Amino acid sequence: MATQFSRPSESLLALAASHCTAGAGKLADDAMSARLSTLTGWSRRGDCIEKAYPFANYHETIGFVNALAWIANREDHHPDLAVSYNRCVVTWSTHDAGGVTDNDAICAAKTDRLLAG
Repeated sequence: MATQFSRPSESLLALAASHCTAGAGKLADDAMSARLSTLTGWSRRGDCIEKAYPFANYHETIGFVNALAWIANREDHHPDLAVSYNRCVVTWSTHDAGGVTDNDAICAAKTDRLLAG
């Protein structure tokens, strides 16, 4: 059975419609909190944001990874991935900025949009 995901909020769709910009600065704590309120299931881990995505099987997991790779290349912004049989943990951070930027939030929203119902 295919993995089911919920319909995205309007704020997530608006964020996912944005594109990354070169030289984005690190988000201040209040801006980070605002972005995380839009990104359901994402959490701050040090200088990163991350989310674990469960899947029914390996085929679904790898399909997700391949779709995410396409988005990452299009945005020229690439996540760290921890891939297993039925799970993928996605971690976004902007190393040049020393933490999370709007580019990471945008790509997190695009990641969620992949699985929207």
